[in-house]
Amino acid sequence: MTLESTTSSTTYHKSVLVREVIHYLAPKPSGVYVDATFGGGGHTRAILEHEPTCRVIACDWDRNAIDTNIPPLKEEFGDRIDFVWGNFAQLPHLLKKAGYGKVDGILADFGTSQFQITNVPGFSFKQNLPLDMRMSTSHFVITAADIVNRASEAELADIFWKYGEERNSRKIARLIVEARKRRPFKTTHDLVNVITSITPVIRGKIHPATRVFQALRIQVNNELENIETFLKHLEQLLLPGGRAVCISFHSLEDRLVKQFIRGHKELFIELTPKVVIADEAERFTNPSSRSAKLRAAEIVSELG
Repeated sequence: MTLESTTSSTTYHKSVLVREVIHYLAPKPSGVYVDATFGGGGHTRAILEHEPTCRVIACDWDRNAIDTNIPPLKEEFGDRIDFVWGNFAQLPHLLKKAGYGKVDGILADFGTSQFQITNVPGFSFKQNLPLDMRMSTSHFVITAADIVNRASEAELADIFWKYGEERNSRKIARLIVEARKRRPFKTTHDLVNVITSITPVIRGKIHPATRVFQALRIQVNNELENIETFLKHLEQLLLPGGRAVCISFHSLEDRLVKQFIRGHKELFIELTPKVVIADEAERFTNPSSRSAKLRAAEIVSELG
């Protein structure tokens, strides 16, 4: 399994389900593949190493990820790797602009990297940073603080329940509205303090702010809408026999992928009737893999 860093040569983030990605993507000689969520580049490296004649187009909307992690891979693999900057929901446009047609396979890892959690303002409730949560400041204007300070009580409750499945969504929303009358929310700890006033932190249990932070991150970055758009574009991105491999980290994402594949049986062969998860060894060495779920499909016909 490959380790990669988005800040230096020091190992920082470990890609999940690398062996399974290679198995289901099945890179072939001279094939062209897209890593739609490049991040630290671990999956890209694994694909390039597995099949020495294939090429990978790396895509990410985090410019820092591209600028930091592409150069060493370029130095090692030369013109076998290329990159496009943007969101995976825009892949048809991005690939066409870069001069590419349909490809042999696409990988999308919808998870948030440890680098993003640690360094993007607002992602982690463990650090007292601005309540931002934008994965790309170039692509989004509205921050998590904007939502928390401006959305109605009903809207906040709906966001927390719909995207975080937070049982105390209504109560948290009510307390947020009351608290912001005194002063606006600016930092992560401003929000954490409200949440923990309802549900205290208990050692060994999931932090009570986890689901609310997840919900706000999804809302700020339009994550589910982007996944839906990405899935709808697969038929115009893949060559006949091309494969799509998707890694999700919570039930909302996984449900979208599963329902899309099974709802388009005329177009896809489902390669993973049973969702693929990390084995015990990987879960032990890489805690990030514990919630990872992989699904894969092969396109059977070319439409349009």
